[in-house]
Amino acid sequence: MNVEQTTGLVLRTRPLTETSLIVQWLTPDLGRVATVAKGARRPKSPFRGQIDLFYVVAFNFARSKRSELHTLREVKLLETHASLRRDLPHLEQAAYCAALIEQTTETETPLPGLFEMFVALLKELPKQPAQPQTIFAFEIKMLNELGMKPDLADTKLSAGGKQLLEKLCELDWPGIFRLRLSKLQETELRQFLHAFMLHHLGKIPKERRHT
Repeated sequence: MNVEQTTGLVLRTRPLTETSLIVQWLTPDLGRVATVAKGARRPKSPFRGQIDLFYVVAFNFARSKRSELHTLREVKLLETHASLRRDLPHLEQAAYCAALIEQTTETETPLPGLFEMFVALLKELPKQPAQPQTIFAFEIKMLNELGMKPDLADTKLSAGGKQLLEKLCELDWPGIFRLRLSKLQETELRQFLHAFMLHHLGKIPKERRHT
């Protein structure tokens, strides 16, 4: 049995049976991985309280030879990001980012930069009120990580809009949160990124409308 060990962020969980869960992970070395946590829904399961949305966990799993759904073996909880659950707008922004990652990444394709960027966002997100530029920055940073960043010189964005997108791509999260966008700038960037992703990705997670 081939057992592998890694650290992952929980992107999503869903029931498989009355007692088991399917867990979608984002890891730095393996990319997006799916595991089944057998018995995780039982009251006395060793997984109980160790696996939830946006938890960071050190875990090992037995690799399946027949599918992309592997068997979770052991877990060690490292971070819960509990403060995200105290504010619905923060949770909605994080949920949209997780849905976008799941939609746009292939399974088991390492994207360490994307993992580090999302974990850093979850750490910084609760430190200030939810802001539109958080989503714009995540979208442009993710497109850059995937090699899909738009050629801003070849767009109809205003000069100010182009400059803002470059800043959002380059700055760290504290720097991004210090930016102040006008309503006109928010509208321009929201519409541009929406149209660009819809064209190149085919669809956008429905959670975007709530962020």
